[in-house]
Amino acid sequence: MTAQKTILRALAGETLPTPPIWMMRQAGRYLPEYKATRAQAGDFLSLCYNPDLAAEVTLQPIRRYGFDAAILFADILLVPQALGADLWFVTGEGPRLSTITSQGDFDKLKPAAAIHDHLSPVYETVKILSRELPDETTLIGFAGAPWTVATYMIAGQGTPDQGPAHALKAENTPLFEAVLDRITQATIHYLSAQIDAGAEVVKLFDSWAGSLKDDDFINYSIKPMAQITAALKAKHPDTPIIAFPRGAGERYAGTHAAIGADCIAIDDGVDAAWAAANVQTGGCVQGNLKSSHMVTGGDDLIAETRRICQALSKGPHIFNLGHGITPDASPDNVSLMIETVRGG
Repeated sequence: MTAQKTILRALAGETLPTPPIWMMRQAGRYLPEYKATRAQAGDFLSLCYNPDLAAEVTLQPIRRYGFDAAILFADILLVPQALGADLWFVTGEGPRLSTITSQGDFDKLKPAAAIHDHLSPVYETVKILSRELPDETTLIGFAGAPWTVATYMIAGQGTPDQGPAHALKAENTPLFEAVLDRITQATIHYLSAQIDAGAEVVKLFDSWAGSLKDDDFINYSIKPMAQITAALKAKHPDTPIIAFPRGAGERYAGTHAAIGADCIAIDDGVDAAWAAANVQTGGCVQGNLKSSHMVTGGDDLIAETRRICQALSKGPHIFNLGHGITPDASPDNVSLMIETVRGG
């Protein structure tokens, strides 16, 4: 009965009396059961590549909260690793990768179509979830958008301003664009395989889109996501796509058409009423409660949740945070948010 799933109805353009809800990073460090499963796995990457445990942490927030969607537990940097980059995580600091700063570095990467053996555990996780999720719960697959993934591959880690990627873009544009294209092609293969395995929706996370200025925003955030979307729609015409060009500000306007996405996820840097007037006119909008409310809770959480729901109530809306939930969030505040969305 997938036609009755509320997320899919919203993505198809239906305005629902109560918006469906899920939460970015809903399987994660704010939950004690996640911490226990991660300890069982041994480390973060081992958790990502263990289909049984990755499925378990994906299912945990569904059991606890009854979200309308589950999002596959994985990481955006599995694609660079599948392309041949070295990837490891430093405790308390985050990911580290071997860098792509020269043609020689780029030449060592695998072809885009050669990623599937490495990523087969992820596809197995999707298959498990498609069997085990409740009938009413939508399964979302995902990948990082090319620009964001490229920033990590070029710098070898997260950076405050994505400076190394901007520098390579300016100093060796052909190499930069070759890196972007390799990621784009690999992402098409990756998301298509997720859909084949059972993902009902896929989402592109362009977490660092906001640092691209002027034409670069169009050329290196929007166009690669549009290329991925067009390729996926050609092969999987019935699979909805959510795009998240985080930090786009007023440039969110028109992004449904520019990307070809069924839904645009908005961050908390734009007002929901503005989004209703300028983004929701193009289709479904997802967002956009500040994740800090999951820490502070209380009346402010209730009031802001109601305000967002009201502002976006005249069109298709999926309630979500404007960014991922943080490890210091209270599970009780998540319950309060869900009760507020569903109870008015």
